[in-house]
Amino acid sequence: MFSFSVLATAHGSRARLGRLVTSHGAVDTPAFMPVGTRGAIKGVTPHQLRETGAQIMLGNTYHLHVRPGADCVAHLGGLHRFSGWPGPLLTDSGGYQVFSLAKINRITDEGVAFQSHFDGAPMFLDPAAAIAIQEKLGADIIMALDQCPPIPSPAEELRNAVDRTVRWAAECRDMHRREDQWLFGIVQGGLDVELRASCAERLIEIGFDGYAIGGLSVGESHAEMIGVLEQVTPLLPTDRPRYLMGVGTPRDIVESVKSGIDMFDCVLPTRNGRNAHVFTATGRLKMRNQQHRLADEPLETGCDCYTCAHFSRAYLRHLFITGEMLGPTLASIHNLRFFQRLMSRIRDLIPAGMLETITEEFPVTCGDALDETE
Repeated sequence: MFSFSVLATAHGSRARLGRLVTSHGAVDTPAFMPVGTRGAIKGVTPHQLRETGAQIMLGNTYHLHVRPGADCVAHLGGLHRFSGWPGPLLTDSGGYQVFSLAKINRITDEGVAFQSHFDGAPMFLDPAAAIAIQEKLGADIIMALDQCPPIPSPAEELRNAVDRTVRWAAECRDMHRREDQWLFGIVQGGLDVELRASCAERLIEIGFDGYAIGGLSVGESHAEMIGVLEQVTPLLPTDRPRYLMGVGTPRDIVESVKSGIDMFDCVLPTRNGRNAHVFTATGRLKMRNQQHRLADEPLETGCDCYTCAHFSRAYLRHLFITGEMLGPTLASIHNLRFFQRLMSRIRDLIPAGMLETITEEFPVTCGDALDETE
Protein backbone atom coordinates (compact mmCIF):
# COMPACT_ATOMS: atom_id res chain seq x y z
CA MET A 1 0.00 0.00 0.00
CA PHE A 2 2.88 2.38 0.82
CA SER A 3 6.31 2.76 -0.69
CA PHE A 4 9.05 5.34 -1.01
CA SER A 5 11.77 5.16 -3.65
CA VAL A 6 14.76 7.37 -4.35
CA LEU A 7 14.94 7.56 -8.12
CA ALA A 8 17.97 9.80 -8.58
CA THR A 9 20.44 11.89 -6.62
CA ALA A 10 22.10 15.16 -7.57
CA HIS A 11 25.79 15.48 -8.23
CA GLY A 12 27.43 17.86 -5.78
CA SER A 13 24.63 17.89 -3.19
CA ARG A 14 22.40 15.54 -1.19
CA ALA A 15 19.33 16.45 -3.24
CA ARG A 16 17.28 13.48 -4.32
CA LEU A 17 14.39 12.74 -6.64
CA GLY A 18 11.83 10.36 -5.20
CA ARG A 19 8.35 8.95 -5.34
CA LEU A 20 6.04 8.34 -2.39
CA VAL A 21 3.10 6.00 -3.06
CA THR A 22 -0.01 5.93 -0.86
CA SER A 23 -3.42 4.30 -1.20
CA HIS A 24 -4.78 7.67 -2.40
CA GLY A 25 -2.14 8.26 -5.07
CA ALA A 26 1.52 9.03 -5.60
CA VAL A 27 3.57 12.06 -4.62
CA ASP A 28 6.66 13.09 -6.57
CA THR A 29 9.40 14.40 -4.30
CA PRO A 30 10.75 16.91 -3.46
CA ALA A 31 7.15 17.95 -2.82
CA PHE A 32 5.43 21.04 -1.47
CA MET A 33 2.25 20.45 0.55
CA PRO A 34 -0.31 23.29 0.64
CA VAL A 35 -1.76 23.79 4.11
CA GLY A 36 -5.47 23.19 4.64
CA THR A 37 -5.55 24.10 8.33
CA ARG A 38 -9.22 23.24 8.93
CA GLY A 39 -9.51 20.75 6.09
CA ALA A 40 -9.67 23.39 3.36
CA ILE A 41 -7.18 25.44 1.38
CA LYS A 42 -8.43 28.95 2.08
CA GLY A 43 -10.34 30.37 -0.89
CA VAL A 44 -9.53 27.48 -3.24
CA THR A 45 -11.59 24.40 -4.09
CA PRO A 46 -10.04 20.90 -4.17
CA HIS A 47 -10.43 20.89 -7.95
CA GLN A 48 -8.61 24.21 -8.27
CA LEU A 49 -5.90 22.94 -5.92
CA ARG A 50 -5.40 19.83 -8.05
CA GLU A 51 -5.09 22.02 -11.16
CA THR A 52 -2.16 23.89 -9.57
CA GLY A 53 -0.20 20.62 -9.58
CA ALA A 54 -0.52 19.84 -5.87
CA GLN A 55 -0.42 16.11 -5.18
CA ILE A 56 -0.74 16.11 -1.39
CA MET A 57 -2.46 18.37 1.14
CA LEU A 58 -1.85 18.97 4.85
CA GLY A 59 -4.57 19.17 7.49
CA ASN A 60 -4.16 20.41 11.06
CA THR A 61 -5.08 17.94 13.78
CA TYR A 62 -5.54 20.53 16.52
CA HIS A 63 -7.95 22.73 14.58
CA LEU A 64 -9.95 19.80 13.21
CA HIS A 65 -10.17 18.33 16.70
CA VAL A 66 -11.51 21.61 18.10
CA ARG A 67 -14.00 22.00 15.23
CA PRO A 68 -15.84 19.99 13.98
CA GLY A 69 -14.25 17.19 16.03
CA ALA A 70 -12.54 13.97 14.96
CA ASP A 71 -15.67 11.90 15.69
CA CYS A 72 -17.67 14.08 13.31
CA VAL A 73 -15.09 13.70 10.55
CA ALA A 74 -14.92 9.94 11.07
CA HIS A 75 -18.73 9.66 11.01
CA LEU A 76 -18.77 11.45 7.66
CA GLY A 77 -16.24 9.13 6.05
CA GLY A 78 -12.87 10.53 7.08
CA LEU A 79 -11.02 13.65 6.06
CA HIS A 80 -10.66 12.69 2.38
CA ARG A 81 -14.41 12.40 1.88
CA PHE A 82 -15.26 15.18 4.33
CA SER A 83 -12.99 17.71 2.56
CA GLY A 84 -13.52 16.51 -1.00
CA TRP A 85 -9.77 16.06 -1.52
CA PRO A 86 -9.17 12.69 -3.22
CA GLY A 87 -5.37 12.69 -3.12
CA PRO A 88 -2.88 11.91 -0.35
CA LEU A 89 -3.30 13.72 2.97
CA LEU A 90 -0.95 14.40 5.86
CA THR A 91 -2.04 15.53 9.31
CA ASP A 92 0.30 16.94 11.93
CA SER A 93 0.02 15.88 15.55
CA GLY A 94 -1.40 19.17 16.81
CA GLY A 95 1.47 19.65 19.23
CA TYR A 96 2.81 22.85 17.71
CA GLN A 97 -0.59 24.55 17.88
CA VAL A 98 -1.06 23.48 21.49
CA PHE A 99 2.17 25.24 22.41
CA SER A 100 1.69 28.30 20.21
CA LEU A 101 -2.08 28.96 20.29
CA ALA A 102 -3.45 27.61 23.54
CA LYS A 103 -4.41 30.30 26.04
CA ILE A 104 -2.81 28.35 28.88
CA ASN A 105 -0.88 25.10 28.73
CA ARG A 106 0.88 22.91 31.26
CA ILE A 107 3.37 20.39 29.92
CA THR A 108 4.19 17.20 31.79
CA ASP A 109 5.73 13.90 30.77
CA GLU A 110 2.19 12.54 30.37
CA GLY A 111 1.02 15.18 27.89
CA VAL A 112 -0.27 18.74 27.67
CA ALA A 113 -3.23 20.21 29.53
CA PHE A 114 -4.44 23.39 27.86
CA GLN A 115 -7.36 25.65 27.09
CA SER A 116 -8.81 25.80 23.60
CA HIS A 117 -7.97 29.01 21.74
CA PHE A 118 -11.55 28.94 20.44
CA ASP A 119 -13.69 28.93 23.57
CA GLY A 120 -11.30 28.35 26.47
CA ALA A 121 -12.58 24.82 27.08
CA PRO A 122 -10.14 22.58 28.99
CA MET A 123 -8.45 19.98 26.79
CA PHE A 124 -5.70 17.40 27.13
CA LEU A 125 -3.41 16.01 24.46
CA ASP A 126 -1.15 13.03 25.01
CA PRO A 127 0.32 10.45 22.61
CA ALA A 128 -2.75 8.22 22.84
CA ALA A 129 -5.08 11.11 22.02
CA ALA A 130 -2.88 12.41 19.19
CA ILE A 131 -2.90 9.00 17.51
CA ALA A 132 -6.60 8.34 18.16
CA ILE A 133 -7.59 11.69 16.67
CA GLN A 134 -5.43 11.22 13.59
CA GLU A 135 -6.65 7.67 13.05
CA LYS A 136 -10.22 9.00 13.08
CA LEU A 137 -9.30 11.75 10.60
CA GLY A 138 -7.82 9.05 8.37
CA ALA A 139 -4.93 10.84 6.64
CA ASP A 140 -2.40 8.77 4.72
CA ILE A 141 0.52 10.14 6.77
CA ILE A 142 0.26 11.09 10.43
CA MET A 143 2.75 12.58 12.89
CA ALA A 144 3.90 11.54 16.34
CA LEU A 145 3.24 14.00 19.15
CA ASP A 146 6.28 16.15 19.88
CA GLN A 147 7.23 19.12 22.02
CA CYS A 148 8.36 22.07 19.93
CA PRO A 149 10.56 24.37 22.06
CA PRO A 150 11.01 28.00 21.03
CA ILE A 151 14.29 29.31 19.66
CA PRO A 152 16.24 30.25 21.69
CA SER A 153 15.57 28.05 24.72
CA PRO A 154 17.76 27.25 27.72
CA ALA A 155 19.78 24.05 27.32
CA GLU A 156 17.85 22.22 30.03
CA GLU A 157 14.50 23.05 28.40
CA LEU A 158 15.80 21.79 25.06
CA ARG A 159 16.95 18.51 26.60
CA ASN A 160 13.62 18.05 28.38
CA ALA A 161 11.72 18.75 25.15
CA VAL A 162 13.81 16.19 23.25
CA ASP A 163 13.36 13.58 25.97
CA ARG A 164 9.59 14.12 25.93
CA THR A 165 9.52 14.05 22.14
CA VAL A 166 11.29 10.69 22.07
CA ARG A 167 9.17 9.27 24.90
CA TRP A 168 5.95 10.41 23.25
CA ALA A 169 7.13 9.12 19.86
CA ALA A 170 7.64 5.65 21.31
CA GLU A 171 4.17 5.76 22.86
CA CYS A 172 2.68 6.90 19.55
CA ARG A 173 4.42 4.01 17.79
CA ASP A 174 2.89 1.58 20.31
CA MET A 175 -0.57 3.15 20.03
CA HIS A 176 -0.73 3.27 16.22
CA ARG A 177 -2.96 0.55 14.77
CA ARG A 178 -4.08 1.56 11.27
CA GLU A 179 -2.07 -0.21 8.58
CA ASP A 180 -3.32 2.22 5.92
CA GLN A 181 -1.40 5.11 7.54
CA TRP A 182 2.29 5.90 7.74
CA LEU A 183 3.55 7.34 11.03
CA PHE A 184 6.44 9.83 11.04
CA GLY A 185 8.65 10.70 14.00
CA ILE A 186 9.80 14.29 14.54
CA VAL A 187 13.38 15.34 15.29
CA GLN A 188 13.60 18.22 17.78
CA GLY A 189 16.52 19.94 19.49
CA GLY A 190 16.50 23.61 18.51
CA LEU A 191 19.83 24.80 17.10
CA ASP A 192 21.82 22.27 19.16
CA VAL A 193 23.15 19.91 16.49
CA GLU A 194 24.37 17.32 19.00
CA LEU A 195 20.97 17.23 20.66
CA ARG A 196 19.30 16.93 17.26
CA ALA A 197 21.62 14.04 16.37
CA SER A 198 20.79 12.27 19.62
CA CYS A 199 17.07 12.76 19.01
CA ALA A 200 17.37 11.39 15.47
CA GLU A 201 19.33 8.36 16.65
CA ARG A 202 16.77 7.51 19.32
CA LEU A 203 13.84 7.91 16.91
CA ILE A 204 15.54 5.70 14.33
CA GLU A 205 15.99 3.06 17.01
CA ILE A 206 12.23 3.14 17.65
CA GLY A 207 11.58 2.94 13.91
CA PHE A 208 9.22 5.10 11.85
CA ASP A 209 7.90 5.14 8.30
CA GLY A 210 9.38 8.59 7.75
CA TYR A 211 11.20 11.29 9.67
CA ALA A 212 10.39 14.97 10.05
CA ILE A 213 12.56 17.81 11.27
CA GLY A 214 10.49 20.17 13.41
CA GLY A 215 11.14 23.27 15.43
CA LEU A 216 12.72 25.29 12.62
CA SER A 217 11.46 28.34 10.75
CA VAL A 218 10.46 29.75 14.13
CA GLY A 219 12.68 32.81 14.21
CA GLU A 220 16.18 31.55 13.51
CA SER A 221 18.16 32.87 10.55
CA HIS A 222 18.26 31.17 7.18
CA ALA A 223 21.92 30.27 7.74
CA GLU A 224 21.18 28.75 11.15
CA MET A 225 18.38 26.62 9.72
CA ILE A 226 20.47 25.33 6.83
CA GLY A 227 23.37 24.69 9.20
CA VAL A 228 21.17 22.38 11.28
CA LEU A 229 19.83 20.59 8.20
CA GLU A 230 23.28 19.99 6.74
CA GLN A 231 24.30 18.23 9.94
CA VAL A 232 21.10 16.38 10.80
CA THR A 233 19.55 15.30 7.48
CA PRO A 234 22.43 12.91 6.58
CA LEU A 235 21.77 11.04 9.83
CA LEU A 236 18.25 10.06 8.74
CA PRO A 237 17.64 6.78 6.87
CA THR A 238 18.11 7.12 3.12
CA ASP A 239 15.18 4.81 2.35
CA ARG A 240 12.58 6.87 4.25
CA PRO A 241 11.02 10.23 3.33
CA ARG A 242 12.37 13.32 5.11
CA TYR A 243 9.99 16.15 5.91
CA LEU A 244 10.94 19.68 6.98
CA MET A 245 7.93 21.06 8.82
CA GLY A 246 6.61 24.58 8.24
CA VAL A 247 9.10 25.62 5.54
CA GLY A 248 8.94 27.77 3.62
CA THR A 249 10.15 30.40 1.27
CA PRO A 250 11.50 29.47 -2.18
CA ARG A 251 15.06 30.12 -1.02
CA ASP A 252 14.60 27.93 2.07
CA ILE A 253 13.11 25.14 -0.04
CA VAL A 254 15.92 25.12 -2.62
CA GLU A 255 18.67 25.09 0.00
CA SER A 256 16.86 22.45 2.07
CA VAL A 257 16.46 20.21 -0.98
CA LYS A 258 20.24 20.39 -1.38
CA SER A 259 20.51 19.07 2.17
CA GLY A 260 18.38 16.04 1.29
CA ILE A 261 14.86 17.09 2.34
CA ASP A 262 11.94 15.53 0.42
CA MET A 263 8.79 17.21 1.75
CA PHE A 264 7.75 20.73 2.74
CA ASP A 265 4.64 22.58 3.89
CA CYS A 266 3.90 26.25 4.43
CA VAL A 267 0.98 28.69 4.52
CA LEU A 268 2.81 31.33 2.44
CA PRO A 269 1.09 30.76 -0.94
CA THR A 270 -2.42 31.32 0.37
CA ARG A 271 -1.63 33.70 3.23
CA ASN A 272 0.26 35.98 0.84
CA GLY A 273 -2.44 35.57 -1.78
CA ARG A 274 -5.15 36.71 0.63
CA ASN A 275 -3.05 39.78 1.38
CA ALA A 276 -2.54 40.76 -2.28
CA HIS A 277 1.10 39.61 -2.38
CA VAL A 278 1.96 37.53 -5.42
CA PHE A 279 5.06 35.39 -5.97
CA THR A 280 6.91 35.59 -9.26
CA ALA A 281 10.32 34.27 -10.30
CA THR A 282 11.83 37.71 -9.86
CA GLY A 283 10.15 38.77 -6.62
CA ARG A 284 6.78 39.63 -5.11
CA LEU A 285 4.14 41.91 -6.55
CA LYS A 286 1.97 44.02 -4.23
CA MET A 287 -1.30 44.01 -6.11
CA ARG A 288 -2.84 47.03 -4.40
CA ASN A 289 -0.08 49.29 -5.76
CA GLN A 290 -1.10 52.11 -8.09
CA GLN A 291 1.38 50.99 -10.75
CA HIS A 292 -0.86 48.03 -11.63
CA ARG A 293 -3.98 50.13 -12.31
CA LEU A 294 -3.55 50.04 -16.11
CA ALA A 295 -1.28 46.99 -16.38
CA ASP A 296 -2.68 44.65 -19.03
CA GLU A 297 -0.08 41.89 -18.61
CA PRO A 298 -0.59 38.75 -16.50
CA LEU A 299 0.88 38.40 -13.04
CA GLU A 300 3.81 36.47 -14.47
CA THR A 301 4.69 36.02 -18.12
CA GLY A 302 5.16 32.34 -18.87
CA CYS A 303 3.08 31.12 -15.93
CA ASP A 304 0.49 28.53 -16.98
CA CYS A 305 -1.91 28.99 -14.06
CA TYR A 306 -5.61 29.76 -14.52
CA THR A 307 -5.16 33.30 -13.22
CA CYS A 308 -2.36 34.24 -15.58
CA ALA A 309 -4.18 32.68 -18.54
CA HIS A 310 -7.33 34.76 -18.05
CA PHE A 311 -6.73 37.95 -16.07
CA SER A 312 -4.56 41.03 -16.04
CA ARG A 313 -2.70 42.67 -13.19
CA ALA A 314 -5.10 45.58 -13.51
CA TYR A 315 -8.07 43.31 -12.93
CA LEU A 316 -6.44 41.68 -9.88
CA ARG A 317 -5.73 45.13 -8.45
CA HIS A 318 -9.35 46.13 -9.06
CA LEU A 319 -10.58 43.06 -7.16
CA PHE A 320 -8.40 43.80 -4.14
CA ILE A 321 -9.14 47.53 -4.10
CA THR A 322 -12.89 46.87 -4.20
CA GLY A 323 -12.79 44.01 -1.71
CA GLU A 324 -14.07 41.34 -4.08
CA MET A 325 -13.68 37.75 -2.83
CA LEU A 326 -12.34 36.66 -6.20
CA GLY A 327 -9.10 38.60 -5.72
CA PRO A 328 -7.66 36.43 -2.92
CA THR A 329 -8.77 33.29 -4.75
CA LEU A 330 -7.05 34.23 -8.02
CA ALA A 331 -3.88 35.39 -6.26
CA SER A 332 -3.79 32.19 -4.20
CA ILE A 333 -4.23 30.03 -7.30
CA HIS A 334 -1.25 31.74 -8.89
CA ASN A 335 0.89 31.45 -5.75
CA LEU A 336 0.05 27.77 -5.34
CA ARG A 337 0.95 27.13 -8.96
CA PHE A 338 4.17 29.13 -8.55
CA PHE A 339 5.31 26.82 -5.75
CA GLN A 340 4.39 23.72 -7.75
CA ARG A 341 6.24 25.06 -10.80
CA LEU A 342 9.27 25.61 -8.61
CA MET A 343 9.09 22.06 -7.23
CA SER A 344 8.57 20.56 -10.68
CA ARG A 345 11.63 22.36 -12.01
CA ILE A 346 13.68 21.24 -9.01
CA ARG A 347 12.66 17.65 -9.78
CA ASP A 348 13.69 18.10 -13.42
CA LEU A 349 17.11 19.46 -12.51
CA ILE A 350 18.12 16.93 -9.84
CA PRO A 351 18.78 13.93 -12.13
CA ALA A 352 20.43 16.23 -14.67
CA GLY A 353 22.88 17.40 -12.01
CA MET A 354 21.89 21.00 -12.71
CA LEU A 355 20.09 22.04 -9.54
CA GLU A 356 22.34 25.09 -9.15
CA THR A 357 20.81 26.58 -12.29
CA ILE A 358 17.43 26.94 -10.56
CA THR A 359 18.50 30.41 -9.48
CA GLU A 360 18.74 31.46 -13.12
CA GLU A 361 15.11 30.56 -13.74
CA PHE A 362 13.81 31.64 -10.33
CA PRO A 363 16.14 34.50 -9.33
CA VAL A 364 14.03 35.17 -6.25
CA THR A 365 15.60 32.07 -4.70
CA CYS A 366 19.01 33.81 -4.72
CA GLY A 367 17.98 36.21 -1.98
CA ASP A 368 15.27 36.84 0.53
CA ALA A 369 12.09 35.38 -0.95
CA LEU A 370 10.05 38.00 0.83
CA ASP A 371 11.75 40.93 -0.89
CA GLU A 372 9.05 42.86 -2.66
CA THR A 373 8.94 44.00 -6.26
CA GLU A 374 7.22 47.36 -6.19
